[in-house]
Amino acid sequence: MATKMNSSYNVYDLRVNELETPLGIDDDKLFFSWKIGAADRGDKQTHYRISVASSDKLLRDGVADLWDSGKLAGSPLRVLYKGALLSGSVRYWWKVESWNTGGTLSDSPIAYFDSGLRQDEWKASWIWKAEEPQVNDYAYFRKETELHKPVSSAKIYVSAHNRYQLFVNGTKVGGCGSPAPSHPRKRKYYLAYDVTGLLSNGRNCLSAIVHYLGGDGQNYVNGLPGLLLQMEIRYTDGTCDHVVSDPSWETLDVIPHAIGTPFQQFRRLSAIEDYDAAKLPAGWMNAGFPSGYTSVAVIASELESQAWTLKWQQMPEGAEERTIIPAATGIQEVGCQVFDAGLIVSGWPRISLKGIPGCTVQMRYSEDLDEAGYVKHNVTNELSEFYYDSYTMHGSDSETWAPDFSYKAFRYVEITGYPGLLTAEQVVIVSAHTAIVQEGSFHSSDDLLNRIYEACIQTQKNNTLGLLADCPHREQAQFLADADLQAETLLYHFGEAYPVLDKVLSDFADSQLENGTFPWVFPSGFDYPGFSGWIPEWDLHYCTLLWKLYEWSHQLQLLQTYYVPAKRMLDFYLDRADPELGLIPKSTQSSDWHISDHPYQNIDQNGRFLTVQNIKIKHVIDLMGKMATELGYEYDAAYMHRRSLLLQQAIVTHLYDPVRKRFADCYLSEQSHQGTNVVAYQYGIVPPEHKEEVLAHIKSEGLDCRTLLALNLLRVLFDNGAEDEAYRLIHKRDYPGWGYMIEQGARTIWEGFNDIESHCHAWNAYPARLLVEYLVGIRMASPGWDSMLIKPYVPEGITFMEGSVVTGRGRVYVRWEAAAGSLLLDVEIPPNATADAIFPLPSDGRNSWILTESGRVICSANGASHSNEPFIEVRDISDKIVFGLESGSYRFALQWK
Repeated sequence: MATKMNSSYNVYDLRVNELETPLGIDDDKLFFSWKIGAADRGDKQTHYRISVASSDKLLRDGVADLWDSGKLAGSPLRVLYKGALLSGSVRYWWKVESWNTGGTLSDSPIAYFDSGLRQDEWKASWIWKAEEPQVNDYAYFRKETELHKPVSSAKIYVSAHNRYQLFVNGTKVGGCGSPAPSHPRKRKYYLAYDVTGLLSNGRNCLSAIVHYLGGDGQNYVNGLPGLLLQMEIRYTDGTCDHVVSDPSWETLDVIPHAIGTPFQQFRRLSAIEDYDAAKLPAGWMNAGFPSGYTSVAVIASELESQAWTLKWQQMPEGAEERTIIPAATGIQEVGCQVFDAGLIVSGWPRISLKGIPGCTVQMRYSEDLDEAGYVKHNVTNELSEFYYDSYTMHGSDSETWAPDFSYKAFRYVEITGYPGLLTAEQVVIVSAHTAIVQEGSFHSSDDLLNRIYEACIQTQKNNTLGLLADCPHREQAQFLADADLQAETLLYHFGEAYPVLDKVLSDFADSQLENGTFPWVFPSGFDYPGFSGWIPEWDLHYCTLLWKLYEWSHQLQLLQTYYVPAKRMLDFYLDRADPELGLIPKSTQSSDWHISDHPYQNIDQNGRFLTVQNIKIKHVIDLMGKMATELGYEYDAAYMHRRSLLLQQAIVTHLYDPVRKRFADCYLSEQSHQGTNVVAYQYGIVPPEHKEEVLAHIKSEGLDCRTLLALNLLRVLFDNGAEDEAYRLIHKRDYPGWGYMIEQGARTIWEGFNDIESHCHAWNAYPARLLVEYLVGIRMASPGWDSMLIKPYVPEGITFMEGSVVTGRGRVYVRWEAAAGSLLLDVEIPPNATADAIFPLPSDGRNSWILTESGRVICSANGASHSNEPFIEVRDISDKIVFGLESGSYRFALQWK
């Protein structure tokens, strides 16, 4: 009997290692994943089959010469590849067959992935120009090659230290800010590009510009400068060839980029781009360029860069998202004009002007203007005379240039030096960031909530810059606490969150110090004075971030990879426990920085034992116990359980006042801050008989927490029956709060609630998740989103809200509409997932209501269930309606008198 086919049941979004058509997979383990689309309620995948072949033709002919999984039962989120050993630099083809509950078969489209180069497959050498490298150096490389046969495929694998721009026959290849920063002696990232369509028969030219920083900056690790490139060519006749970086490459003797320019920030993140267009010889990127302008490249040091371990960069490259035509503002006179992008963006300006020989145009950046209308000479709260770039014209009829070797972050750009008035169209602002794609959504009838959400999303985009940055201008640094808080918005709203957050974990695993602790930021010039500090509380965020990403993805390999560095870190703290009190003491080194809350915390930290730190350590012990259980490490799980009980007992004994029903901020302190009690309540430290009083005290203090603990505060309120109080804190327009920022004209989120320092700090952008999670009401109920909770909160005065989350199972969508005497709820649950939905019953209509779905009565106030719908299970109709849902689309209507 033939298998039934049904077009409403389909397979889509095929991914390898969480990536769509990746071009350089070089991991030993491959994981396949896909999503199911279905129009029928309750539909789910019951069986699947994966086929992998060495060509798409073989798959179309039904031949899986590399791996045929066979027809297997289940609906896993991802499946481990168990086929033949894969070669490097080869394209592989795969597809999925999926059967649903009714026996319907759906064939996926054929997808592909490319393997990268293993370490022993690299034939290229790291090269540089002959001169001794300098801080903030540039090198221009080129190589001509002859192709005498038709090409079937050509792939370029390339890396540089620190950044490159790549061109094939004059056409730029790839994004910006590549490769992403890393610890090069642990892993150096390379990228892969399919350049088949850019090559032609005959002479071809590969060229690259490399920018070397080398200044002990806070967001990269020093290493030798260099370019590494390997092009693998396959011809239509089946033969192969390659082009590699080696001493046969040429470098330009004279280049337009000035070498050794000052760093733009105190933290030495990026250099002034001082570019003289007249120094660039025409046609240098094209074949046939005369050799008189060039010298031979040399091999970089055999002792360091040649031994770097190369890994393909799974995190997406930087990319231009959009361009903004700014408004003229502030000073507007010949030779000095100020333009306003309207909001803070990460990126750069792109100028297009009529050329004037030798004319130098300068572009200076800032978040704000001074009283006279000029751009301030600062990088947020730090003074800088060097936050600018400059371009000296060649004199052509039309010249276009952008300082795009580094990201800047600014709202205003001041253009000086051009002897004429410019229009805004001549000074386009490019908004650029790591190419994460927004997939989640939020919208409501309330303008303030919408603007808070939009500011959070823009702020998150601005701070994803090859690493998760705390701010995109002053530091561009990857802190563990910042990354942990940013994971809230990233996971709920961005499709490429997994590789971005996985990079955070791998970066800090590579940076782990001998004693198990982590640098306060990484990658960084950790040995440089001022960048080698230690924030003990930040270490703990390694475990909370790891668990957060594991719960979202339910990928056991994640725990297998990072359990050891997480446990090493925790062991450092547990080994320091005071033998008498059982508490973990704070650091006594003057260079160390303890942070119970931030910024501008008002928690007392003068005592020897800090309460927030000890509670967070107890929480991390519990998380490590869960991880050990997931991994089957029974001894570790039992050990964590014992240590958790001991530390909790010590905290309650020495830091809790049972008379006042408050936790002291630290040992022997008389102070008891809202945030201290919040974390104690959230992590189960409060004695059960006192929980009501502690929660009442927390609610009475409004928003006294700062950015760091305000997230904990809102979760405690939302999760413990205080939704009204939590909503008021999010929605309020006065100081402190997110609404206050918006009322001051902000379109990105500030570092803290005060109008000082950075005005674009993504760790404070977590309301984007909370709005969807608690107000729209989409919550994860089990790891991997196999089950979810739909629980909308309907504030007074809001007529509708809607939001969506894209999970490993597919898109979850909820919309509610409120009116007098009615509440409508639209819900979409993806296949292979279930949901519990909670419908709030109005206090004035609990004795006379009726609930329908698509016009059919489900239940009513008299307690009777009238539904024969097999995909809706009514479970409770006391003070609320609780029902279970299978996958599918639903439209509920609650009406009351």
